Amino acid sequence: MPVRNLLIAAVLFLPSLASAETLPPANAHGFTFTSIEGEPLPMEQFRGKAVLLVNTASRCGFTHQYSALQALWSDYRDQGLVVLGVPSNDFGQQERGTEAEIKHFCEVNFDVDFPMTSKVKVKGGDAHPFYRWAAQELGAKATPRWNFHKYLIAPDGQLVGWFPTSTAPNSKQVVSKVKAHLPDQLESGS
Repeated sequence: MPVRNLLIAAVLFLPSLASAETLPPANAHGFTFTSIEGEPLPMEQFRGKAVLLVNTASRCGFTHQYSALQALWSDYRDQGLVVLGVPSNDFGQQERGTEAEIKHFCEVNFDVDFPMTSKVKVKGGDAHPFYRWAAQELGAKATPRWNFHKYLIAPDGQLVGWFPTSTAPNSKQVVSKVKAHLPDQLESGS
């Protein structure tokens, strides 16, 4: 009888174990991208920093936002901001290049030196798990509808805001929200 009880317990326990493995991470630090250079890029490495995560494209009418993203990164990286570019070909097929071509384009045309990921899907069922999680966390209205959609992640990994494509990275709205979530600001209670 003890073997039978053990088998029953195992059968009852396995479904809960399987569902525990499929639970989404508690925050953005539980996700991993691949860097544009092909290395693992765990979001955990950004713990303690604010992250502005932006899906990008090289052939878009909003590609000029790379300049403002680079300026934001330059102005606030020493205060704990990370700008993370996430190339995607989901909208208008405006990011057709390879990772090497994308990186070269960004460096040559916009002096980009902030971190970037490999090209990923940001919408639909095949979207990178971060984007599926963000949609669950913030709702469908906060999902990318075009290139240069922005998510702001607090130093603790929580999503604290999103900005549509049309909101420039150097807009008062973005800059004030970023500044409010810089680690120094949060520590001082400002």
